Amino acid sequence: MMKSFFQRYTPLQIAIHIYGWSALVLLIVDLLTDNLTANPIQALEQRTGRHAITLLVLALACSPLNNLLGWRELLKRRRALGLYAFLYATIHVLIFVDLDYGLAWSLIVQTIVEKPYIIVGVMAFLMLIPLAFTSFDIWKKRLGKNWKRLHQLVYWIAPLAALHYAWGKKGDFFALRGEIIRPLIYASIIVILLIMRIPQVRKALASVRDRIVVLFRKRAPQAKVNLP
Repeated sequence: MMKSFFQRYTPLQIAIHIYGWSALVLLIVDLLTDNLTANPIQALEQRTGRHAITLLVLALACSPLNNLLGWRELLKRRRALGLYAFLYATIHVLIFVDLDYGLAWSLIVQTIVEKPYIIVGVMAFLMLIPLAFTSFDIWKKRLGKNWKRLHQLVYWIAPLAALHYAWGKKGDFFALRGEIIRPLIYASIIVILLIMRIPQVRKALASVRDRIVVLFRKRAPQAKVNLP
């Protein structure tokens, strides 16, 4: 049974699903065991938001890393990563509107208007919704070329999510003061991944990869010949 399981699922596929669900399980365990700091609602908001942006960045990284490493399986795992990102983003929003504000919509709207970083987060979440619902193959067939155009929204969603995260931390992200290390890391990775998607950069990276592959192939026979 175990052998058939590992034949059906790749190590990368298993790792993605383990991370996707284990993070949620740990949140629930910490909640039930009262292990979520003095402000559990804030801790839940922060951790679900952090998991959402992490998974979103991983989904964004699939195409550039495939181009750089030639790892085709990454392209097959984008959908799972994106859906897990949407799952945590949805939980993040539900905690905000329900646990934090008790579905007091007038107060929620007032808070959103008064805090620009929440507006940015709302924008990112609203754009993520159609991507999640059209991520399945049936929608890819129905939408045709428009499917790719729609899913290019992720190039806007990821920077908005990073800005929402950085802006909401206690510190000045733009003046490089306070709790900005982790948001700065996320923002830097997103910028690098977006640069890697520029056609000229993508071609250059693919060319470097091909040259390295050719170099290793040339050296391999020589190494065999030199063996005692």
